[in-house]
Amino acid sequence: MKRRELLQHLAVAIPAITLPRLAQAAGGPGQEAMAAGPFSPSWASLTAYRTPDWFRNAKFGIWAHWGPQCEPEYGDWYAREMYIEGSAAYKHHLRKYGHPSESGFKEVIRQWRAERWDPDALVGLYKQAGAKYFVALANHHDNFDLYDSKYQPGWNATKLGPKKDLIGGWSKAARRHGLRFGVSVHASHAWSWYEVARRADQGGPMAGIPYDGGLTQADGKGTWWEGLDPQALYAQNHPLGERSADNGAIHQQWDWGNGAAVPSQAYCEKFHDRTIDLINSYDPDLVYFDDTALPLWPASEVGLRIAAHMYNRSVARKGAVEAVINGKILDAVQRKTMVWDIERGQSNQIEALPWQTCTCIGNWHYDRPLYDRKGYKSAQTVVQTLIDVVSKNGNLLLSVPVRGDGTIDEQERAIVEEIGRWMAVNGEGIFDSRPWTVFGEGPVMATAAPISAQGFNEGRNQPFTSADIRYTVKGNVVYAFVMGWPADGKVVLKSMGSASAHLKQRVARVELVGRGDPLPFRQTAEGLHLTLPADAPALSYAVALKVS
Repeated sequence: MKRRELLQHLAVAIPAITLPRLAQAAGGPGQEAMAAGPFSPSWASLTAYRTPDWFRNAKFGIWAHWGPQCEPEYGDWYAREMYIEGSAAYKHHLRKYGHPSESGFKEVIRQWRAERWDPDALVGLYKQAGAKYFVALANHHDNFDLYDSKYQPGWNATKLGPKKDLIGGWSKAARRHGLRFGVSVHASHAWSWYEVARRADQGGPMAGIPYDGGLTQADGKGTWWEGLDPQALYAQNHPLGERSADNGAIHQQWDWGNGAAVPSQAYCEKFHDRTIDLINSYDPDLVYFDDTALPLWPASEVGLRIAAHMYNRSVARKGAVEAVINGKILDAVQRKTMVWDIERGQSNQIEALPWQTCTCIGNWHYDRPLYDRKGYKSAQTVVQTLIDVVSKNGNLLLSVPVRGDGTIDEQERAIVEEIGRWMAVNGEGIFDSRPWTVFGEGPVMATAAPISAQGFNEGRNQPFTSADIRYTVKGNVVYAFVMGWPADGKVVLKSMGSASAHLKQRVARVELVGRGDPLPFRQTAEGLHLTLPADAPALSYAVALKVS
């Protein structure tokens, strides 16, 4: 069902959740009022947005995608997969916690302690790696808030599990270290994502016994969760989606089409209030939404109201829009209203508007089996991805998985430290840079895989070699990144030939960043011919040439 058809369906076929009119949405029917200012909750109004320079200059951020789903240390989407009979997560859950009719995800939350969490030390490490902004998970599809949440009072990290204000701790650490601070918000999808928690085993000794997704507050009498309403967490007091029995259907329903159960107005307004409360309480510079466009769009317009509030609040407090909102799968108009995020993928052109790639060195939630088989991305892969993204007007937001106890492992630390060593030498060609007239040259550019859905073309291209070049520019200096050290020490920058349309004047000087001495070169119509020093630098998988 297309978006316009879905909106018509909502307004006509399901009048009980008729969407609020835009003219009435300034305060909204929720309890949290929208800040007054130049932006109103419409796509047309939000197109006045301009990406702030701090984000354009930052280029590199690190993300703690960390919550109770990291406690089992068994990978992504654990709180959903544990309710899918026969899945690896379901089998792991039986071994570690018991049957999901007796020990559901609420019991996982209860066992999560975060007892070794030191946000100041971790953010300090990330700053040394070159990160200019830090993003912390505020909630995931599991619907558990990781802050002192006014509208999720029982199911938040100050009341259950760690009993700590995690967003508060991350925020203070980021600001102590001079980094911009962001939060990621994913909870809009709990409505359909948790539908599996209402199932029961189809076979075996527990066949037919419902999992805990349908429990109510009344069922808690005499239990550890007495007084808490499981439906505030699982959000399952609604009809199932048309394709709920199909475990993969949710991926086609991310924009609330293709048979998804449509969220109620009460659910949407609660999400709105939770998010406004988060913004007002912790003042993030960036909010990352894991949604098509904005949260709950087009089933509800609360996402438009949240965006207008954040921009207006920034204008009121700082005199200009210093805020950044990330959204996914944006059309041409929507890309003017926020910063487009491409998940685990890259564009293959210089984008006219700033954008961001988000990726992870492992799986989004900590995965002990991945650690055991040494499956993380290398520092080389991260650095080369960063260069490629920056050359096309983008930023890289890198997740470093955090263990349930709040630490990162030694393999991750080694990767982060190596990124820092590379940045210390070559960062001048990354930070505060802009795209040149062409982003690069070489075989990877010519054969790049297309983006699919949210992105997901990562790892589908051939590896970079010394034949691949990426460019950035600052003032009159162009930085040419060579993605490997050539065996013969020879480099040809084809885009910098004397006949090139990309050069305004002839090249006067070339040096290897970090060395300072001029390199011999010869500029012909075909390219700029260079001879590199005999001794390669320590991290020679990507070296920066400074061309004046």
